[in-house]
Amino acid sequence: MTKIVAVTACPTGIAHTHMAAEALEETARLAGHDIRVERQSAQGVERALTADEIAAADVVLIAADIHVDAVRFAGKPICATSTSRAIRDTAGVIDAALAALADAPAQQTPAAASAPAAAAPAGLKVVAVTSCPTGIAHTFMAADGLKKAAQARGYEIAVETQGSVGSQNALTEAQIAEADLVVIAADTHVDDTRFRGKKVYRTSVGAAVKRAAEVLDEALAEGEILGGAGAGEAGYADTVRQAKAARKASQGTGPYQHLLTGVSYMLPIVVAGGLLIALSFVFGINAFEEEGTLPAALMSIGGGAAFQLMVPVLAGFIAYSIADRPGLTPGLIGGMLAVNLQAGFLGGIVAGFLAGYTARWLRDTIRLPQTLEGLKPVLILPLLSTLITGLVMVYVVGTPVAAILAAMTDFLQGLGTTNALAFGLILGGMMAIDMGGPINKAAYTFAVGLLTSETYAPMAAVMAAGMTPPLGLALATLVARNRFSPEERKAGGAAAVLGLSFITEGAIPFAAKDPTRVIPAIVVGSAITGALSMLLGCKLVAPHGGIFVLAIPNAVTNLVGYAVAIVVGTLVTTALLAVLKRPVARQASSPA
Repeated sequence: MTKIVAVTACPTGIAHTHMAAEALEETARLAGHDIRVERQSAQGVERALTADEIAAADVVLIAADIHVDAVRFAGKPICATSTSRAIRDTAGVIDAALAALADAPAQQTPAAASAPAAAAPAGLKVVAVTSCPTGIAHTFMAADGLKKAAQARGYEIAVETQGSVGSQNALTEAQIAEADLVVIAADTHVDDTRFRGKKVYRTSVGAAVKRAAEVLDEALAEGEILGGAGAGEAGYADTVRQAKAARKASQGTGPYQHLLTGVSYMLPIVVAGGLLIALSFVFGINAFEEEGTLPAALMSIGGGAAFQLMVPVLAGFIAYSIADRPGLTPGLIGGMLAVNLQAGFLGGIVAGFLAGYTARWLRDTIRLPQTLEGLKPVLILPLLSTLITGLVMVYVVGTPVAAILAAMTDFLQGLGTTNALAFGLILGGMMAIDMGGPINKAAYTFAVGLLTSETYAPMAAVMAAGMTPPLGLALATLVARNRFSPEERKAGGAAAVLGLSFITEGAIPFAAKDPTRVIPAIVVGSAITGALSMLLGCKLVAPHGGIFVLAIPNAVTNLVGYAVAIVVGTLVTTALLAVLKRPVARQASSPA
């Protein structure tokens, strides 16, 4: 029977510390060994090892992702690994500790009792991103250096290169989830949000080229958990965020996701431009027509600059989502051509997809000698992809799409009472049916796109209908309290704030818990709101902001009617919830 003493420690000190300890204890005892595990967590040291226990031990096992002082283990054979490996491959870790005991003479020195970073835990899983400003040589040299250094230490490594021709060998969600360590060797901005909760170390791309082995050692010793403490605090807002994240992840990377990428980059420009246009109306609805005045300047910034950039940015980042950096140039130029050809946001969408798939095809098809590879991202790809996209836009796409957009605009601006009601019902219902999902986003994107053709009524209907679901639920938790659990009643206040801010996703936690009753209620309420907004002739020049944008004079045409539409929809939602939902006390015993 071997006597083992062990220490487990992870940077946050919550889950992995205790999971690794329990796995080691159970596996060692099943194998007939005696083991004592000390846990170093954010709450301090638990079950601390005594001097007698250390003295009696045959081998020391350190499963840690942070520095552990090993001076007290001097003279003992030490096996070091990561907490994640101790959880995933517990038997292998125990075997490695026994092997360390067999090689005891070679390890019984103070130098061997160093931090886990120096002990090079076998089987460590590393993911890395390399990127330099030009993205040609250093990006790939750094990747090769890290791969060789990791393999020499027995680590598993996957490296994503972000060069001028776009991301190659992109890291998968599975690779990131399994990683023990993340190394970002970059001289440019690298989005690190996907690595939240992981141990991350940042360095320059030059350091990874020149001293990759040292970079890995420094990463183990100095890397920090991305996101910090408090990430596990539960609450209504967290539930909403998690639901949004899950929905985004489930949408994949197809055309819909490419479209949403373009919309996400376009939206801040539209919001800024719309609000500046609304501010120009503060001085009078036609005050901007007088040159040299502040209203004219505001209109020039919002309408003349921001709104002119809208479609090119939409097209550019649709193409960027498809082809990465090579898609950006033809996408932006294609979007500008859509503006010049009066094809509007529909032309921008076509230009974005055309540019993106053209650039990606050229990137993957063209093969050049290594000596000429540097010409590909800066000359060949932008020239050919822009030429193809531009010619197709000018000679094929532009004119028919412009005609379609003009016909649609004329139809919307000339809607009669019956058609306005029907159109408002459809748009309103779409905003509520999946609360931020594909149908909601389709209605919103459609309304935002129409702002470029000065069609503002759909935007008003969409924003009002998007505010109604959380507001109706918040009110229902007050007037029909017995229909909601204590947790739901407590969340009602947060739902009200989200509703006022035009965040429809505030209704998700309620709908997820009782979809068959909540979703019909909010869809009907939002549909009525959208219909009333269209019927009363409400128009909105700002595409976001909820109730806060309504404080700007003239931002909304028929402000009173707009408020009435929101209030009526909220009351209808509340009334339907009170009727459809059953009291909580009877809900558990009654069939759905």
